Amino acid sequence: ELGVLAGVEDEVSAEHHTYTDPADVIDFVSKTGVDSLAISIGTSHGANKFKPEQCTRNAEGILVPPELRFDILAEIEKELPGFPIVLHGSSSVPQEYVKIINTHGGALKDAVGIPEEQLRKAAKSAVCKINIDSDGRLAMTAAIRKIFVDQPAEFDPRKYLGPARDELKKLYMHKCESVLGSAGKA
Repeated sequence: ELGVLAGVEDEVSAEHHTYTDPADVIDFVSKTGVDSLAISIGTSHGANKFKPEQCTRNAEGILVPPELRFDILAEIEKELPGFPIVLHGSSSVPQEYVKIINTHGGALKDAVGIPEEQLRKAAKSAVCKINIDSDGRLAMTAAIRKIFVDQPAEFDPRKYLGPARDELKKLYMHKCESVLGSAGKA
């Protein structure tokens, strides 16, 4: 990964991000021998990718994150034509899952992610891999929390992990077919 993504992933956290400098990519790729390059263009780890003050609010009061830096991506593509680019920290943080989690005992205040239309745009470029792990975590957590609240006597993992797995599958099918442009390319 060239540049720094803000946010928290596992035990690694960064308060601020540093965009990838397109002038550094050729040197980095040639010295490391990597076969793909993760770049920083405004994505961020976790379900709280941006502080509220970094965002605007739409008419419904929902946080809208800043645009990804597609200008930096375009410069990197000029420097490394056809080279596989990766975006870490690109979960969309589906608000339906955030709502389910929060109405079933969760506390995901101001959770906001990368809008799907921006991911669609990235997927049409040299970006060949878009990491969306937090979305999967949210889908499973929402399903499990809902069952635990709606059916508090349930203790059989098959009864809550099965629906969580189904929700995860639904999410990834949507992402592959409608967002990431990866359906039918395996």
